[in-house]
Amino acid sequence: MAITMSTDILIVGAGPVGLYGAYCAGFRGLRTVLVDALPECGGQITALYPEKQIRDIAAVPGARGREVVNSLKAQADSFDTEYVLGREAVALGFADGRPQVTLSDETVIDAGAVVVTAGIGTFTPRTLPAGEEFLGRGLSYFVPALDDYADQDVLVVGGGDSAVDWTLALAPIARSVTLVHRRGQFRAHAASVREMYDCGAEIITDAQVIALLGDERLREAHVRVDGEDQPRVHKVDAVVAALGFISNLGPLTEWGMRLDRRTITVDTRMRTTLDRVYAAGDVTSYPGKVKLMSVGFGEVATAVNNAAVILDPNLPLFPGHSTDHG
Repeated sequence: MAITMSTDILIVGAGPVGLYGAYCAGFRGLRTVLVDALPECGGQITALYPEKQIRDIAAVPGARGREVVNSLKAQADSFDTEYVLGREAVALGFADGRPQVTLSDETVIDAGAVVVTAGIGTFTPRTLPAGEEFLGRGLSYFVPALDDYADQDVLVVGGGDSAVDWTLALAPIARSVTLVHRRGQFRAHAASVREMYDCGAEIITDAQVIALLGDERLREAHVRVDGEDQPRVHKVDAVVAALGFISNLGPLTEWGMRLDRRTITVDTRMRTTLDRVYAAGDVTSYPGKVKLMSVGFGEVATAVNNAAVILDPNLPLFPGHSTDHG
């Protein structure tokens, strides 16, 4: 099969960690191609949480997801990163020791090294059993734009970080916000839960949404609360079901890397079990792993700089500080 592209570093996954990896590679003077199955950079943040506040990046007390992605892309763009979007990395082979990745459109990218930053892989939302027919007509699984909910009565379903975060973000904008969770305890960060109870939203626990009703648009949500004989009826304009997502690594599972459930096993250099193939971010596993974006940034810097030394053994592992290079 003919090679249609060649590069020093191929990064598979254009989420935050992949974008930062492109910056790190560019800083080393390496040609970089960034591939993603999604049509835009940003991965899960762009697709699902563009308005969500990101707070786990050092020196960034809080920034919207789209702002974080835009800043990371600006960093990557400063070194002429080449983007190949809307195409999935399907197969991996080797020629003369170099990885060759085939994309879903049969493009073949020959690379000196590959860094996989695929996050959780492909993701599909866990559905709300009641009222799925209102999807796109009042029911949604994420919030692409907060302003769409201005002056609306909104019901949020879920008990994890996403549900709590959307409740906090919507409370100042919507006419009213009600959160329904089937348990009494939340899985979200304790500080966020405390803030949620003080934000003015109505919190209903030990409860489930059993029906959504309306005509062309959603109008009512019926909520059954444990211990109550009759369901509560809530007038709503919108329901945000933040019930989590089902992830899948897809073709990556066929590449021959050692896997640990739905993650790729790496060593301290972020190397996989395949030569010249590295991984970083949420897609990886190793003893003591902490799944935070800030951790992923350090992992991809480690991966790229170790790959740089493989490509040119005369290079030092430490790239120096950006401030030393103007």
